[in-house]
Amino acid sequence: MPDLDDADRRLLRLLQRDATLSNQTLAEHAGLSASPAWRRVKRLMDEGYITRQVAIVPPAKAGMHAMAYVQVSLLDHREVSLAAFDRFVQDEAQIIECATITGTSDYLLKIVAADPEGLEHFIMRRMLALGIVRGTVTNFVLRQTKYTTAMPV
Repeated sequence: MPDLDDADRRLLRLLQRDATLSNQTLAEHAGLSASPAWRRVKRLMDEGYITRQVAIVPPAKAGMHAMAYVQVSLLDHREVSLAAFDRFVQDEAQIIECATITGTSDYLLKIVAADPEGLEHFIMRRMLALGIVRGTVTNFVLRQTKYTTAMPV
């Protein structure tokens, strides 16, 4: 982030913690007046440093009491298989993160469900039913010791 000065970084840190801050409060905490703070935030948005502002819902409040990281290996790497799996991932709300990875697996998914049985059902009846998954390795989350969406700036 070499194009950002200290004031930009302060604004980003504040907004990552609480995007609902009023412009006046944001400016005060960043050591700026309101108009420059507003212009800087607008520029950060226009330049893609801020892509969206969202509400973060705790999984338990959404009825999701089970979470797992699932490593997925596909049967093959043909374009049709990759596209089918990518479509599946995009269409399934229970998959809250997905990354292609190096190593023995192709993907790492973060999946939520109401309970462990719901996770099992999702993996066995939804994902494996695609017919393109060779295998999975599932790691249930027992307790989450850190969770943040904030990037270090």
